[in-house]
Amino acid sequence: MTRDVEVLLFDGFDELDAVGPYEVLDAGAREGADLAVSTVTHRPVETVTAGHGLEIVPDGTVGDPDVLVVPGGGWTTDGGVRAVVEDGTVPATVGDRHAAGATLASVCTGAMVLAEAGVLDGRPATTHHVAHDDLAAVADRVDARVVDDGDVVTSGGITAGIDMALYLLEREFGADVAEAVARELEYERSGDVHRA
Repeated sequence: MTRDVEVLLFDGFDELDAVGPYEVLDAGAREGADLAVSTVTHRPVETVTAGHGLEIVPDGTVGDPDVLVVPGGGWTTDGGVRAVVEDGTVPATVGDRHAAGATLASVCTGAMVLAEAGVLDGRPATTHHVAHDDLAAVADRVDARVVDDGDVVTSGGITAGIDMALYLLEREFGADVAEAVARELEYERSGDVHRA
């Protein structure tokens, strides 16, 4: 059965936080992983503008994914994650999808969206170093590149999302798939994974 992976986009997200895992997971599908990857938003929009100005046309809105990837970006500014946390609708959507059975995977300060959704309370998690103290106020902050707590997988800043996506491929589809994708991308994986 094909596993649906949705990458949740919002204005101000960090490009690499979303595009890195998207490419890794899409490459995993080409290597035989039975998954489909798409980009989504929490409400219908024509385009989403990322933190460095890249505009993306999303595939649709959040459905009923098996895995929902939440990027970070903008925690220390007025836009991005800070704005969606203050607005509350994106965290509410993330919380609803988790309650419906989706595995959540955050990159960078996307963990703060999960925190606002209430899914990190007392759980082990990680994020970008600029949000370590904020995360520690609600979660058991772990100093690792990737933290696997079953139905919630978090990763550190920016490029750690590539490690997180490769880890998810290995966890769900086997080491051969993850290793083939890492070779294709010429990416040297980090073994810094904390399993709760």
